[in-house]
Amino acid sequence: MLDAIALGELLIDFATVDTDRDGYPTLAAHPGGAPGNFLAALHAYGCSGAMLGKVGADTFGDLLCATLAQAGIRTEGIVRDPSVFTTLAFVTFGPGGERAFSFARKPGADTQLRFDELDLSLLDEARLLHFGSLSLTQEPVRSATQQAAAYAAAHGKLLSFDPNLRLPLWPDADAAKTQILWGLRQADIVKISDDEVRFLWGCSPEEGAARLLADFGVRLAMVTCGPKGCLLQNAGAAVLVGAPRVLPVDTTGAGDIFGGSAVSRLLQLGRAPEALTEDELTAIGRFAATAASLSTQYPGGISAIVPEETVLRCMEG
Repeated sequence: MLDAIALGELLIDFATVDTDRDGYPTLAAHPGGAPGNFLAALHAYGCSGAMLGKVGADTFGDLLCATLAQAGIRTEGIVRDPSVFTTLAFVTFGPGGERAFSFARKPGADTQLRFDELDLSLLDEARLLHFGSLSLTQEPVRSATQQAAAYAAAHGKLLSFDPNLRLPLWPDADAAKTQILWGLRQADIVKISDDEVRFLWGCSPEEGAARLLADFGVRLAMVTCGPKGCLLQNAGAAVLVGAPRVLPVDTTGAGDIFGGSAVSRLLQLGRAPEALTEDELTAIGRFAATAASLSTQYPGGISAIVPEETVLRCMEG
């Protein structure tokens, strides 16, 4: 039995480490893709997972599959396609670690995943399906994601969704909003940022969480608020949890690590999302916010996940 399946993009993040005298960046390659980061955190903190996605039959595809396997993630659901290249993302940073993205994805391998290529036996094994909006940007992966979500729901699986807004990948903001709202309507659990709440509805995190529960049928809303921490809310309770103060180096993947950390705690509790008590929500939020904050002190995604004992020690301190 698997705890979770994640469906979506695997890619290489080229992150700026320096610039030359003319202002051109020197880049370091890191494994990336929000679903893979999510699974790596989920596995690091005690749960099992497998990936459904597509990479190119190229060096970067090899590296990504090997990295996920080394992180304990099952990779037999990753399709290797010689006709397309593994997706690349180029990340530059502002003074506070804020990111700007440019993508080589026209098309990237992740966008070419078809439903008939999915290993549904992995979904049958799993308790939860996680997906994000990058697998809704274009066809055929959009239809594959929609059909996989329908299959998971019909077979009684929990669905977890992360809007993970990347506007440069969409034709326009309205297209992004339409597909993100569709994803929210499918989900039992949503991890969303305060910036994404403002993009969708122009409201506060508290108002956004309430709207997710009342208007979209979400059973657990988790709103991340950067260095301020997070808000977790279900039908019975709402909690605000602070985050430890850190000096961020790279915030890439921090939201994914928050999501994987939080879902690992939820799955280990074995309780329905709407049944979690105030104390349980607080414990989940504290652990996830601490893991995500600590990850920003290291460069990029999977490589930034810190051991569980480090997270717990920071929480105690």
